[in-house]
Amino acid sequence: MADLLLDKLAGIEARYDELERMISDPVNVNDYEKIAELAQERAEIADIVAATREYRQALDELEQAQALIDDPDMAELAREEVAEQEKRIAELENSLRRMLLPRDPRDEKNVIMEIRAGTGGDEAGLFAAVLFRMYSRYAENHGWKIDVLSANETGVGGYKEIVFAIKGRGAYSRLKFESGVHRVQRVPVTESQGRIHTSTATVAVLAEMEEVDIEIDPKDLQIDTYRSAGAGGQNVQKNETAIRITHLPTGIVVSCQDERSQLQNKMRAMSILRAKLYDMEQERVRGEQDAARRSQIGTGERSEKIRTYNYPQSRVTDHRIGMTTHNLAAVLEGELDEFIDELATREESERLQAIEA
Repeated sequence: MADLLLDKLAGIEARYDELERMISDPVNVNDYEKIAELAQERAEIADIVAATREYRQALDELEQAQALIDDPDMAELAREEVAEQEKRIAELENSLRRMLLPRDPRDEKNVIMEIRAGTGGDEAGLFAAVLFRMYSRYAENHGWKIDVLSANETGVGGYKEIVFAIKGRGAYSRLKFESGVHRVQRVPVTESQGRIHTSTATVAVLAEMEEVDIEIDPKDLQIDTYRSAGAGGQNVQKNETAIRITHLPTGIVVSCQDERSQLQNKMRAMSILRAKLYDMEQERVRGEQDAARRSQIGTGERSEKIRTYNYPQSRVTDHRIGMTTHNLAAVLEGELDEFIDELATREESERLQAIEA
């Protein structure tokens, strides 16, 4: 195991040494932009190089201690040293494996979340509203900002669909696990005989992309304007400020009407479109690589439920990891970290297995 790990680390260490030489090379001393780029790359691998050198030192010290075990005068101390170095090496190996995991460039991004009512009629719309409140509470608990981009209400306090942004460092790294079908089991207010109904809502989580992250050809866009829906009376928007954008090559349609100006709605709609196109491209790449866990975010066709919220038993079960809590009220107030931590741990374990294969 040590030899295999060292082979993987050797290239990183060699690159670090090369960067050191390039930064100190007089040829580059006046090229401030290049020096900054080299220094940034060096900083990104500095921790893993430091850990690699500590790992090599631990292996050397283990070898020295093992050589003394046959010495009667040193055997006891040598065995203690061997045990200590073996423990240190195991810890360093675990740390280095995690450092070697490729980072998802989306993890530090803000997110765009879409919640759509599924099966269950008005009850599904009400459940969509419950999920929106749950994620709003989760965002507030982490000091993140919530911004509703568009909403299609049912008229009874629910949503057919609601799209919103959550802005905060690392938001995608946490919320990406929420994509999929959520199921609720409860007695609707309108149910006179107390029967439990099952309804669903689909959640999609997309990383918010900047224009520099993904380029869209204006020729590929069909942009339509229309009047924003209002509650009537003075609230009716008399100008066509709402925007609907169709991406012709893919057929993706996004719309936004919550802002007062056409320009603001267009900017928001483009932000959603970029996120969807980036996610589609990631799906294509993962498909070609035959990834073990291919995401199906936002298709609305995923039959496998990821989590069930059972009101009569105050129970929440995440079916992906087999975890259940009987504190439904706390979960609905945004206390999701117990589930998310376990999902993140499982993902890391799977990725570790992949790089060791």
